[in-house]
Amino acid sequence: MADINITTKGGDNGTTSLGNGVRVDKDDQRVELYGTLDECQAALGMARAACLSPKTAEDIFFLEDYLFNAMAFFAECDFPEPDPQILANVSSKVARTIKKAELFVRPGDSSCGAALHLARTIARRAERTATPLFREKRITDKSYAFLNRLSDVIYIISLKVDEEEREKKN
Repeated sequence: MADINITTKGGDNGTTSLGNGVRVDKDDQRVELYGTLDECQAALGMARAACLSPKTAEDIFFLEDYLFNAMAFFAECDFPEPDPQILANVSSKVARTIKKAELFVRPGDSSCGAALHLARTIARRAERTATPLFREKRITDKSYAFLNRLSDVIYIISLKVDEEEREKKN
């Protein structure tokens, strides 16, 4: 049996540690940001678990993995800054495979697609959470652009998933 103890009691006073060891309030904007990204990653995991396409599951896993590194960066761990171009590349790759795209959709054509839309809305909340940090120059243009691209790529993947699901039903 593994000896795992995650209880440190360090947060019992309403503070937590960033990756660099600095203690901050649990409602600090940075904590809110990476906490919201954690929610997004969990929704992506739910989408991947429901995904019927191995290729799409691979794309979702890539996003989960990249998001893990981005969360570490925003938590001020020693991780590289997330690159919005990486997400734009995934978006373009998936978009080229979509036959017919709708700009506005109603989530629910598939379990995977619905979970992706949940992840997308959480990603949008993360971007809104980051806006004060961006305005105060506490995160860079590049990091903020990454957050903007995150909801874009999740949306594109959801379109592909739902298109595949509709084709299977017809």
